[in-house]
Amino acid sequence: MDGELLSATFVELTDTLVVGFDVIDFLHVLTDRSAQLLNVSAAGLLLADPRGELRVVAASSEAARVLELFQLQSDQGPCLDCFRSGRPVAAADLAAEAARWPRFAPAAREAGFAAVQALPMRLREQVIGALNLFSADAGALAPADVRVGQALADVATISLLHERSMRHSDTLNEQLQTALNSRVIIEQAKGKLAERLGLDMDQAFSLLRDQARTSNRRLSDLARGFVDGSEPLTGLTVIKTRQRLPGDGLPRPQSPPG
Repeated sequence: MDGELLSATFVELTDTLVVGFDVIDFLHVLTDRSAQLLNVSAAGLLLADPRGELRVVAASSEAARVLELFQLQSDQGPCLDCFRSGRPVAAADLAAEAARWPRFAPAAREAGFAAVQALPMRLREQVIGALNLFSADAGALAPADVRVGQALADVATISLLHERSMRHSDTLNEQLQTALNSRVIIEQAKGKLAERLGLDMDQAFSLLRDQARTSNRRLSDLARGFVDGSEPLTGLTVIKTRQRLPGDGLPRPQSPPG
């Protein structure tokens, strides 16, 4: 495990007091870094809305996001069990879990995942969601990796609660509802951008996120402007000459020919 990246991640996950704190970007940092640090194929994050129902708010890949949505629609899977019990749920080999999750297990395998570890987003008795780690290969996560994953989930949970307190929000649900509403706009922007530039959904999201960070704007504000036409994003056509490197999901410049 990359110790320097781990230290930087903990710092980033606790730095919620910066001006213009973007909760959506914060949650994507959690999923992206969890996948990188724990050497899993993807990570997804579910948070509860004001009615206590889980919603997908972040994922490190489109495949993980779609699988999380399927899990909610079918009302079964390790992530739901984790949220409802407030305890970690592990499935080291999804091929052996058909009786436990008859709809989720085959769908996960079809999506390219063979194992999953779900970790609660919990502070004392309050469970606000679940962090879910998906692996392409069967096998349980090492105990040390499970502890690090739970530590990341715990720090993120505390940070969300602390940010709410410092901003004088009335309820955590208000903050989460804002994140959920923003997620809808971001998904619309992803789809529009993917269709316009011929990208897959992961590339479209990476492009939006990069542009938001470069221009020091909230991801949701940029996405809303793109959807309603007030933000042309004329510079985004540079994606045509860029490629995505394995491992980080971000577009990088191609090497010049010759």
